[in-house]
Parts: sequence; structure tokens; C-alpha cells
Amino acid sequence: MTSWTAGGHRPAFSADEIAEAVHHFREPTYVIRASEAGPLGVARGGAPLRADERNGVPNFPLVAALPALYPEWLGDRSFLEVHGLRFPYVAGAMANGIATTDLVIAMARAGMLGFFGAAGLTVPRISGALDRLEAALGGSALPWGSNLIHAPNEPRVEMATVELYLERRVRRVSASAYMGLNPMVVRYAYSGLRRLPDGSIHRDNHLFAKISRPEVARRFLSPAPADLVTSLVRDGLLTADEASLARSLPVAEDVIVEADSGGHTDNQTLTALFPTILAVRDELAAAHGYQRPIRIGAAGGLGTPTAVAAAFQLGADFVLTGSVNQASLESGLSDVGKDLLCKAGLADVVMAPAADMFELGVEVQVLQRGTMFGVRAKRLYEAYQAYDGIEHIPSEERARLEREIFKDDLETIWRGCEAFFAERDPSELARAASDPKHRMALVFRWYLGLSSRWAIAGEAGRNMDYQIWCGPAMGAFNAWVRGSFLEPASQRSAVQIARNLLEGAATVTRAQQLRAHGVPVPSRAFMFSPRPLDA
Repeated sequence: MTSWTAGGHRPAFSADEIAEAVHHFREPTYVIRASEAGPLGVARGGAPLRADERNGVPNFPLVAALPALYPEWLGDRSFLEVHGLRFPYVAGAMANGIATTDLVIAMARAGMLGFFGAAGLTVPRISGALDRLEAALGGSALPWGSNLIHAPNEPRVEMATVELYLERRVRRVSASAYMGLNPMVVRYAYSGLRRLPDGSIHRDNHLFAKISRPEVARRFLSPAPADLVTSLVRDGLLTADEASLARSLPVAEDVIVEADSGGHTDNQTLTALFPTILAVRDELAAAHGYQRPIRIGAAGGLGTPTAVAAAFQLGADFVLTGSVNQASLESGLSDVGKDLLCKAGLADVVMAPAADMFELGVEVQVLQRGTMFGVRAKRLYEAYQAYDGIEHIPSEERARLEREIFKDDLETIWRGCEAFFAERDPSELARAASDPKHRMALVFRWYLGLSSRWAIAGEAGRNMDYQIWCGPAMGAFNAWVRGSFLEPASQRSAVQIARNLLEGAATVTRAQQLRAHGVPVPSRAFMFSPRPLDA
């Protein structure tokens, strides 16, 4: 029978000793017994040896040997290799530049991946952000990316953003809010495909598809429809060679499964959604005979080490955080907005109408505590459903909307909308001229769109109208860091948040490994307190 002989550390049998041993997950760990029929404990250091090699040294029956565990190893190694990362961790693309270039740069320098929050920004503004990212990271070959949001109301902006990314060689793009494929996202995904001398296919562009429904996952995990690819070739947007190679590749080889998150969300639980998408991935990989791994990441609700560890245990190849980064030092949100987030509890969120898909009834998850935005946005959507145009709103109700929400008369607001859309998308004005209900929707979207910008700018006098995208992960994170160095907003650097979540996830993983081998691991061993960690 194999046994373990003591080295420089005493074996751990008491609850306090076992809890302490859990934190040494970077060392090989052994599950031992105090005697042939004695209680299980934990040992580190020393060495396993055969029963006939004891030579008088204290030894204990060996039950199991666990190799060293590192936060870097929690996900899939191919994710790290393909993207040149140290950690399987991504900071998501919070819109309107809330995921700033500073955030992306900090992530890249820490061996993680960050996406710039390009959604809602003009193409010149996005171009300026790319200038800074290229200046800071371009020469170092550190990985980074930017966001591409589906904009059904602004297809020209979406197309121009893709053109910019291809022209500037942005190699990683996070595609969000897509319910299906369109020519823009498919063009980005397949541009630059080429066959290497060894017969493999090289992919220049890596599309990260953010999805929350199995039917959407199927579209991104399959080769794009032949007619769509053919039309791109016909229009000169893909080459014939790229189209030929596209037949054997999915649109996206990195998929982000988004559960209950801030912003656009279907409020799904990760434990139900993630296994479903994994099954879809495996089914399609077998059906299409894919020869390379398709990586599935987890997002939504990841605000504590336990949640991150659970995501990896579900089979996540990487994790993506969003809400918790919005309160970080590098976030583009105003200090007032960050302070509100730092006070949020688990239930301090609400669903509210989305600015970009208002007329479709699509909602986003936002912070409820400290702001009236959710209530006021719902009032506007109720008015939109009830009336056929601004002129049909009863005068008393219209006066309340102007006084309590818009703080101006609606005709003045409309003139501002005219000036905005004349530059951004004149077709909206043409439609509004013939459709009073659409004109009303544009006016209501004025409030919904500016409310997030007021929160970013810290607009005085508009505090109660701040729209701050937020999921329940924020409240869980606040509860976890309470009393630690990460509690004040002034200490919440994105890298420290990430490193502590990963370090804690590794601790929780080791505790569960030991418990699965029968060790009586105390509940406190599953708790990791935030601490300053080397970057």
C-alpha cells in the first residue's frame, strides 16, 4: 500500500488546519488518513512512497494525490494559446465607452482580454479609441478587442463599424445583441481566411458571439448560410477563396453564453443555459466535422469567486465579467454612478425599456437603487403603447411627462431629435414624417439614450434619471468585498477585481476537490477574502 511521508509541513486534520491547507493550491496536495482506519486529512510537501520504503520516517496511508492548481489553468488551454493570454478571463464591452481604452489596456498588460465598449459611439469616436489602443498595445502584440453591436435601427453605422475594424485590423470583436446573422457580422468573421502550407486554415479575425438562446447559438456555431456568403462574394466583400474556406468553419469559434446580466439579457440562469449551449456546440461540431476546438465562455452573474468557480465547473473555457467592472477605476462611468453601484444589493436591479430596440419592446437590466430611470422609462413605453402620436397624449399626462421626465416641452425635444438624426440617420426623419407613432418613439428614445450618457458624465440635476446597466452580480460582489480593501470604489482596479475572483475561484476549486475525496472540509474553506495581489 502506498503511503505519504512527512516533509516540512505537518499534516492537517483539524478544521482550522484543513481550511489553511486549502489556500496552498499551488502546491501538490495529498489526501491521507491518520491511520489505517483513522480520519481523512490533508498533506502538502513530503512525498508518496511504497510501504516497504518507510525506513522509520512518520508516514500516513495515502488516499489521493492532487497536482498543483493555478488560476491560469481553470479554463481551456486552447483559449489561452489562440489569443495569447495568461488567464482565461475577459472584461466585457460595456457600451458607450464605459469599457474604456484604459480598461482594455490594463487587462492586456495583466495577461487578460478586454473589449472596448464601442456600442452607441460614433465611428470617428471608435476610430479615436483604436488609435489609443494601437499606440499603447500595438507594438507589444498584447491581445485586445472592440465591440460590434447589432443596430437594427442604424444599419449604416453597423456597416461602417465593420469597415473600420477590417481597415484597422482589429482582430477580436465581441458581437452583441444579434438574434441572427447579417452580412456585416459574417463578413468580419470570414475576412482573411486562408489555407496554410500544412493544410490548416488560418483565421485573421476572431468573432466572440455573445448569445443567450440556443437557436442563436446554432446560427453562430454553424457555417454561414451559402446564399449569404455568395452575396458577399458577389458584392466584392469576400473573395471566392474566403467563401470556399468558410464552408468548413463556424461563424464564431468563441461563444459567450450570457446568463442574467446587466444591460441586454434574457435573465436566464447560467446553470440551465450553459449546459444547453454546450450540447448544441457538441452536436454541431460532430455534424460539421470541425477539426478545431470551439470555445464556450460563461458570463452573467459572475460577481464572486464561488460563482466563477461554478462557471468553470460547468465546463466554461473562459469567464467574462461586466457589471463588476463598471464600478472599477478604469470604467468610464462617473464617480457618482460608481458610488451608486458600490451600494447596490442583490435585488437592487430592474428591467426597463431599451433605447436601441424601444419599439420592439426589448428591455435591459439596470440599477434600481438611487435612480428613478426604470420607473420613468416604463411610463414612456406605456404611453407609446397607448397613443398613436405625441398629439394624441392627453394634455394633463403630456404636461406630467414634460415636467417630471423630459424637463422640457416635447416639441423642443423633437427639434433636438431632428438635428441629431439629420446627421446620424436621415431615414429616421423620413419615416417619422409619415408615421406620428414613430416620431413619438424617437422623442421617447431621446430620454432613454441620454440617460446612460448622463450617468457617464455625472450630469448634475439628472441623478434620478441615470441609466446604469447592472445585473445581480454587482450586489453579490459588494457583499463579498464588504470590509475588505476592495470595498471602496477608489480601490477597485479592474485587474485587482479579476485577480481576486480568479484566486478565489482556485481556492474554492481546491476545497471542492478535497471534499469530493472525502475530506471534511469546513464551510469557511470555501470563502476567499479579497487581498491585494501582484499584477
